[in-house]
Order: sequence, then structure tokens, then C-alpha cells
Amino acid sequence: MRTYLKITSPWYQLCIFLLLLGGAIVLTSAISTLILVSRGALISGQHGVSRFDLDNPAVVSLMKWLQGFSSLAIFLLPALLYAWFSFRYRPIWFLGFHKPDKNVFYALAIGIALLSFPLAGWLGQINERIPLPTSLISMQKDAERELEAFLKIGSPLDIFYNLLVMALLPAICEEACFRGSLQRILIHAFRSPWAGIIVTAILFSAFHMQFQGFLPRFYLGVMLGALYWYSGSLWVSILAHFVINGVQVAATVYYPKMINENPSIPIYMVLLSAAFVTLLLVKLVRESGMDYAKVYEVGAVNEYNEFLS
Repeated sequence: MRTYLKITSPWYQLCIFLLLLGGAIVLTSAISTLILVSRGALISGQHGVSRFDLDNPAVVSLMKWLQGFSSLAIFLLPALLYAWFSFRYRPIWFLGFHKPDKNVFYALAIGIALLSFPLAGWLGQINERIPLPTSLISMQKDAERELEAFLKIGSPLDIFYNLLVMALLPAICEEACFRGSLQRILIHAFRSPWAGIIVTAILFSAFHMQFQGFLPRFYLGVMLGALYWYSGSLWVSILAHFVINGVQVAATVYYPKMINENPSIPIYMVLLSAAFVTLLLVKLVRESGMDYAKVYEVGAVNEYNEFLS
């Protein structure tokens, strides 16, 4: 039987994907740095250490454009190349860019995304109490300063632009990379959907290099992974990811302190959040027909593995 996969071993797939991802990171970082240096975006900071001139609107605007470019080049491009190398035909389809067979999955994605915020915020408060090396805390502070500069609003158009660059593009590109590519590979390698979902969520959170927010990002990564696996469609997890990012971007317009601190969450809201998200996850599983054997232990294309390899 001729399989729909060009590369049947998940470990070979993983090696190819990591090479593509690593190459994209190095090349994109080099291009971005070259552009920023050539445009005079760096200034001398404390102790002679160079930093970005975040008080210059032109520099911030350039960094936003490069943020969008980086999302496409670092996350989306390796995912598309991985799909092209791995599948014999319809690589975009097999990557998960296809609507789910039930529209209820879209509603579940929105519900889980919105109801996850109280528990995610509480996890952020717990995360802040975990001692971290000074270097990691300093890195976090630098990222927060950049984010604060990015989210400053000068006109209504800035809100649209921020939603595009900091919500929509990351949702599409990161889901293609982490859920569409890495998660599908790890589920196959570990022979367990939840092992693949959890390990991918760990790597997804760690990749952002903001360890004071590791726990809430890990939790949200698990939710996104579950949405993708049980719906069979990348558009479902992309929708949830966009809602999470979009609410945070919009909220900072009215509550800028959210960038640097987690708001206090009453424990009853945390418990309600956990309960409602659990109920929606149960509904998600019941509506789904996904099963490891149906997806990975069949060589020919069927209604399950036509979305997940």
C-alpha cells in the first residue's frame, strides 16, 4: 500500500523540522539585526550595552514590521516546507489548513479561549513567585519594555495594526509551526496524543523565552493542542489563539499595567474558570472522532488522518 507520507518515520520528520526551524531562526535573526543596525535603531545604554531606541516612533514602527516578518519567516515558512517534504500531495491540507467537519468546534474554541483567562492569570501569579536567575528576569523585563512600546496607541489605526502583527499573524504562524507540525510529529513519535500535546506546550512556552509567564503560556498551549487534535483542523486552534492574543492586545489599551503585572484574580473565578473549561473540553472530546489508531496506524488516507498525519 502506498502511504500518503513521503517520510514515514516521525523521528526523521522531527530532524527535518528542527533543521528548518533552526535555519529560519538564524537567518531571520541575522536579517532583522542587519536592518535594525543599518537604520540606526540601536543606541548606547547603561554600562555601554546597546539597546533599541524604543522612544523613537520610527524605530518602534520598524520593529513591528520586523515582528510580522519574523512570524512568517520563523514559524510559517518552516511549517510549509516541512509539509512539502513530508506529504506526497496536498501539503497545506495535511498541515491542517482545512475547516473542521463540525462548526461547533469554532464555538468551543472561542469559549475555551475566553474562559481560560482567570485560571491563566492565577497561574501567572504563581509563576511570579518562582525564583529565576537574574539573567532570565532581565530578559523578561526587556521583552516587556518592547511590548509596552509596541502597544502604545497613537491613532485608531494602531489598534488594527497591533491586532494584525501581534494577534492574527502569530496565531496563524505559531499554530502552523507548533500544532500543525511539531505536535503532529511528537504525537506520532510518542504514540500518545496527550504526550505530544503536553511536550509541545512545554516547548511552545519555553520558546517565547519569557519564563515569568511560563505556566500560563504552557496551560494555554495545552488548550490549543487539545483543540487542534480533537477538531482535526488548524483553523480551530488558530481562532482560539487569535482570541487570546486579541483580547490581551485590546485590553492593554484600557489597562496598560497588564503588560508588567498579573491582575489579582479571586479564587472563586479561578475555580469557575477551571470547571467551565473542563466541561467544554469534555464536550470537545465527545464531539470528536479522533483516535491515535485511526490517525497513525493506517497507511491510506481516511476521514481522520486526512487532517493529522
